[in-house]
Amino acid sequence: METILLEYGWVLLILIVLEGLLAADNAVVMAVMVKHLPPLQQKKALFYGLIGAFVLRFAALFLITFLVKWWWIQAIGAIYLLFVSGKHLYDMKKHQTDSSDSVKQKKASGFWATVVKVEMADLAFAIDSMLAAVALAVTLPHMGDFSIGGINAGQFAVMFLGGIIGLIIMRFAAQWFVSLLQKYPSFETAAFMIVGWVGVKLGVMTLAHPQVGILDEDFPHSIAWKVIFWVVLLLILAGGYILSVSHKTKSLNEPEK
Repeated sequence: METILLEYGWVLLILIVLEGLLAADNAVVMAVMVKHLPPLQQKKALFYGLIGAFVLRFAALFLITFLVKWWWIQAIGAIYLLFVSGKHLYDMKKHQTDSSDSVKQKKASGFWATVVKVEMADLAFAIDSMLAAVALAVTLPHMGDFSIGGINAGQFAVMFLGGIIGLIIMRFAAQWFVSLLQKYPSFETAAFMIVGWVGVKLGVMTLAHPQVGILDEDFPHSIAWKVIFWVVLLLILAGGYILSVSHKTKSLNEPEK
């Protein structure tokens, strides 16, 4: 019994780290999507986003044995994030050639439209999160004969705890990213590049789905892909941060006209 508990504890620890990393992806997207709102509405939108993330992850946990067959949900999530990233980068480039701030303001979504966008992204991330949790949890021995949602109760408990802790991490990560974007506005370009890169990640998972079969099914979980994903993400993050600090320093040093 002690050996099984140690095995469960080890897998739970790994799952917490994994869910924390996935929560960071989700947090970046949430922070970028609510950035244009006033501070009070940002907090409300993040709150609704976190509630939606909890509900969707909890629902996905029960329905994962069915959702795993719906590869198109992740495909829609990938296309959506790539669209959001591409559109924003295009709008920013276009805005640079237009001296009027009104163009940007007109294209900013309202509060509830922003909340809907956040929830749409949450759905794709919920499935991604639960797929990762299932991949780890199924390696554990069964505890008892009771099952929940087609998954052994012991394995289900580990997935549930990992998911909850991941959401707690997401809460603080999302607020940190919002603060970062407020402190360094020019970091927004890098943030949207990260959103697009996360979209690529969901696209890779879609292409590796057994019903699609364009990529090898194990590729999204391979060490090679994970290293590529995180190295590129950290390079975008570091490059954006360095450029933002440099841009802010230059602005402070410029004499007032």
